[in-house]
Amino acid sequence: MSKKSMSWSEMIKLNNRAFYLYFRHYPQMVLSRMVCVMWDALTPYVGIYFSALVIDELAGGKDAGRLRFLVMLTLVSGAVIALLSALFNKWKETHNAGLWWKVNALLFEKLLAMDYVSRDEARTAELLFIIRQNQGGSGWGLHRVLGGYEEVCSSVFTLVGGIALTVSLFVSRVPERAGVYTILNHPLSAVLMIAVMLTITYIAPVLSNKANSYWAFSVQSLNLANRLYAFFGALGYHRETAADVRMYRQDKICERSNRENRENTFGSKGLMAKYGRGPMGLCNAVSSAVSVIFTGMVYAFVCLKAWAGAFGLGAVAQYIASITKVSVGMSGLISALGDMRNNAAFLVPVFEFFDIPNTMYQGSLTVEKRRDRKYEVEFRNVSFKYPGSENYALRNVSIKFEIGRRLAVVGMNGSGKTTFIKLLCRLYDPTEGEILLNGIDIRKYNYAEYMMIFSVVFQDFQLFALKLGENVASGTSYDRGRVRDSLEKAGFAERLLELPDGVETYLYKDYDKSGVNISGGEAQKIAIARALYKDAPFIILDEPTAALDPVAEADIYAKFNEIAGDKTAIYISHRLSSCKFCDMIVVFHEGAIIQQGTHDSLVADENGKYHELWHAQAQYYTE
Repeated sequence: MSKKSMSWSEMIKLNNRAFYLYFRHYPQMVLSRMVCVMWDALTPYVGIYFSALVIDELAGGKDAGRLRFLVMLTLVSGAVIALLSALFNKWKETHNAGLWWKVNALLFEKLLAMDYVSRDEARTAELLFIIRQNQGGSGWGLHRVLGGYEEVCSSVFTLVGGIALTVSLFVSRVPERAGVYTILNHPLSAVLMIAVMLTITYIAPVLSNKANSYWAFSVQSLNLANRLYAFFGALGYHRETAADVRMYRQDKICERSNRENRENTFGSKGLMAKYGRGPMGLCNAVSSAVSVIFTGMVYAFVCLKAWAGAFGLGAVAQYIASITKVSVGMSGLISALGDMRNNAAFLVPVFEFFDIPNTMYQGSLTVEKRRDRKYEVEFRNVSFKYPGSENYALRNVSIKFEIGRRLAVVGMNGSGKTTFIKLLCRLYDPTEGEILLNGIDIRKYNYAEYMMIFSVVFQDFQLFALKLGENVASGTSYDRGRVRDSLEKAGFAERLLELPDGVETYLYKDYDKSGVNISGGEAQKIAIARALYKDAPFIILDEPTAALDPVAEADIYAKFNEIAGDKTAIYISHRLSSCKFCDMIVVFHEGAIIQQGTHDSLVADENGKYHELWHAQAQYYTE
């Protein structure tokens, strides 16, 4: 990044936007933090003030009755403050529990509300990775925003309280008999002292912010380093990669990458070490030294005025404590603003992510709920390009789905089969042409309602570490009988009998140590059962038997008509032998439909692609 700092106006705009984002979603969390900060900033001055009165009385009149009153007042006020502090902190802790997950929830909410086409883009994944890396590194980005506002709020109230108890220091006059010390009564003396203290107070946090700015300047290098650590550092721990890492000694590649990363970025010879030994370390050291100088000057000025007779011992305690608080408040304010300015660089990708627009028209027409499931879908001259690509993934596709029929979609990898299904489900919108539902462009229908007429088992489906029934029903409330029936139709009946708690059994062990691990084939059956439970008019199976053994695969084929029932079924497969039971087969090649027909008619066409694919696989079929 450029070493030119972000403008103050842009910094304030970004931080305020982040603050309002928190407040809109978690108002109690924000309010509790701000109230606690203000309370903690102001209440110490109560103790400082009463302590000064007690010391003055001890050094002066020594009135026992007044001393008892002041001590009692100090104790009672301290008790009340402690009680209210405990209540405020309880309020704060209650609403700040799980802050890290609340930040992530904001990201998840945006992801779920985002158009699928945007979610599927590489830039979206890159932004999300950068945001998480910044958070995981040093808590940069959204995670620091509330802390910055807390520090600003605390500093302002600390300043207000400190100034209120410090003003009399500069107006208290030294007696005329004090000789040369009467120069401290001159207005220029107070102005000069205030100017020197403010200058020193300003310099310390500015130097500290300058040191921290090197983290912001280096954000791109740090992001790259964190990304490499996240990938290579944990490669051998992931269940999916652990076997390959060990079998092919890929740990050597990991070690080389991690070693280079340490040397170039985080190690003793890396970028941050270079800054630490140079300007960053120097700024931090000078900042600490300047703070000590300020403390010495405060003590000198206060003690000189007390020595000259301007005030008593109690006032000395009050002024030293309060003027130190003023310094702390001023330093904290400058430091907080500088830290917010540094953090603003990390908020840029956050709001680039949140500003990804939803461009898909959501529609308003209600999808008619038909008991006869007569939903007719037609592709009319549909073409599609993926965002950022100049090449068509589909070109001039026209097809009409016959209600209640079984359609097989076949073709080589990259021929457009999955894109075709995603357009049908309206995860994408066509680049050209239109898709019609009962004669109406699907873009005019309510988006959520339209998606409800499809049950899909995608090739890369996911199950969750929840109860089996919750996975099948996609919810916490479900009909156990329907869940069991769906699992039986999907071929999971025998395995279901073995589960200790039936449909209440947890899958995997993420949340329950008694959870069961399931094979890829079993997971695929559960995914098919989930599609059946939804009971939508269209059921789409994208490579539904890829992880099944031959026996289980044959069972699914034999029961396919029972599984589909009166639904319109669309079946995508590379295994052409599995398509023979379908009413119609559509062959995709290079993004276009090049053949349609029954299995027998397509095999008979010796010049067709289906004939070529069939005979390429025929050697594997049972004769």
